[in-house]
Amino acid sequence: MVFSACMRDCYDTCSIISEFKEGKLTVKGNPNHPITRGFLCPKGALLPKWFHSRDRLKAPLVLEGKRGSREFKQVSWNTALNMIAEKIEEAIRDYGSYSVLVYKYAGDRGVVSYYYPMRLFHYLNASTIEGGICDRAGQEALKDVYGTAVGLDPEDLRNHKLIVYWGINAFWTNLHGFMLAKKHNLEIWTVDVLRTETAKRSNKFFQIKPDTDVLFALGVAKVIIEEGLYDAKFIKEHVYGFEEFKNYVKRLSLNYIASETGISVEKIEEFAREFAEKRGIIHIGYGFQRSLAGGEAIRAISILPALVGHKFGFIYDMKTLDKSYAEGKFLRKKPENKIPQMELTEAIESGAVKFLYIYNTNPLASYPNQNRLRRAIEKNNVFVVTHDIFLTDTALYSDIVLPANTFFERLDIVDSYYHRYVLLNEPVTQGPGKSNSEVTRLIAKALGIRNKYLHESDESVIRKVLKDNGISWEELKKKGFVKIPEKKRSWETPSGKIEFYSQRAVKRGLSPFPEYRKFRGNFSLRLLSPTYRMTITSQYHNTHGLIDPNLYMNPKDAEKRGIRSGDLVKVFNDKGEIKTRVKITTDVPEGVVVLYKAFWPSILGWNVNFLTTDEKVEKYGKGSAFHSTWVEVTRCNEPEEV
Repeated sequence: MVFSACMRDCYDTCSIISEFKEGKLTVKGNPNHPITRGFLCPKGALLPKWFHSRDRLKAPLVLEGKRGSREFKQVSWNTALNMIAEKIEEAIRDYGSYSVLVYKYAGDRGVVSYYYPMRLFHYLNASTIEGGICDRAGQEALKDVYGTAVGLDPEDLRNHKLIVYWGINAFWTNLHGFMLAKKHNLEIWTVDVLRTETAKRSNKFFQIKPDTDVLFALGVAKVIIEEGLYDAKFIKEHVYGFEEFKNYVKRLSLNYIASETGISVEKIEEFAREFAEKRGIIHIGYGFQRSLAGGEAIRAISILPALVGHKFGFIYDMKTLDKSYAEGKFLRKKPENKIPQMELTEAIESGAVKFLYIYNTNPLASYPNQNRLRRAIEKNNVFVVTHDIFLTDTALYSDIVLPANTFFERLDIVDSYYHRYVLLNEPVTQGPGKSNSEVTRLIAKALGIRNKYLHESDESVIRKVLKDNGISWEELKKKGFVKIPEKKRSWETPSGKIEFYSQRAVKRGLSPFPEYRKFRGNFSLRLLSPTYRMTITSQYHNTHGLIDPNLYMNPKDAEKRGIRSGDLVKVFNDKGEIKTRVKITTDVPEGVVVLYKAFWPSILGWNVNFLTTDEKVEKYGKGSAFHSTWVEVTRCNEPEEV
């Protein structure tokens, strides 16, 4: 048995005990890990099925037909690597190094797996992606108030009475965190647009209307301040701009807030009084900040824990491990050209990208406005290489596909954006495909690059990263996990305090205080596309087949359109259209419909991202705005296969 770590883009980042015996992989949660606590989520329990999938790629593929056609031929590794090297050299020679773009994300969060390939592209002075698809608006918002997005260590929940899950369906997406709160007997509240499985298991549920999070939070703040429920000593010592903020919320009407949010004045007051009394902690979700209102909402929400005396009373991010050595930006000889992630399509359309290398992500399932992205790749002269375990939708649109291995077949370490542990991941066995770091070394060799940092072993990189962070390699090998040492914490704001009046926001042309804005689309229904329980974005659809492609709709909206549960419906807007079955439920409020996100179009025939907007939250890091999508739904009269 060996130590493994789940590398998925998931809060929990579980420590796993793995065994490969008689050709079969078995996994179980590490009972000694304080967060994993001996159990895995339903997705984690199915990891052996994913690992043993017959659909894993076994040899490099070269496209022979049209993109998306599945017309590939198998070639040798040498042939594929030499073709890649030639195309990189051609792009740099004819268009300059910035015409080469590496596009990665967090499909595999291992430190070596995630960062090592960046060494090659930094050495080549290539363009890189500046992240924006996931949690960017919230990151910027929290920096406006606290100077950091790193919040409370979840192990500190044992010292608290109340946790508010705001815009996060933790029972599905942070199961170990939810069970940790249960273990410590915290009262659980949920604030959400949807009556989620977390909401159904909460002591209190506040169902707000879309985009009104900021107004609800400001209303709660107003009550706490005007009733004198705040921690005056803490505010005086550690908060900048309290008096100005006090005057700001004084002008707000609770009756107006109630009418906009759908939460009564009595419920707003109840939330405020009990939250202040119990000094609540807020776990701020990622989903709702992927909207045009997201940044302002998180600024407002994050003020509430500070009002009741918490230095960092929120949970959002916990990435404190210094991984700069693994990435190797020091190899660059030209300034880094960062392309905002939400401008990938524009970069391809403009002709700026001639060579695109993709790993750890499946943008032709996960990226918004799929029709536009696919047209851009089809019509522009861009050579695409994808390194993946499976023939994903992105791989189908690639010129060369390289088979990747899984984290069960390589050495790595991983940290978490929820807890403060670094985990060891040891190889259990060997299988088809090569790791991201091995492929990087092979491409460097094909390019004739001898730089030592492009041929450094995985273990050497891991040891150096651990040393830089004051973590013992020997202890990690012995236990399988080690807690990352906590450095002295401070508020990295201009004032050195928590800023209710945000000077950083003002510099970006924003109001010093969070503002409420109404957003309205050109169609009548707001489309939300949250994560499904059995997938992580597009991962596991192809191996588990456990998806839910139904459209969820409120009974009143269905009645207006003559739609009954089980009907075939067309969902459409100016981006595209899809057809699927509908389920009627009061879990979804009037004016809102729900489709779970990012299933494989090559299997299902469509996914929600053929409808989602590619607008950006411009002043919050150009973060994504998936949930600011509007659609119309009509009943299909003729029978069709879906």
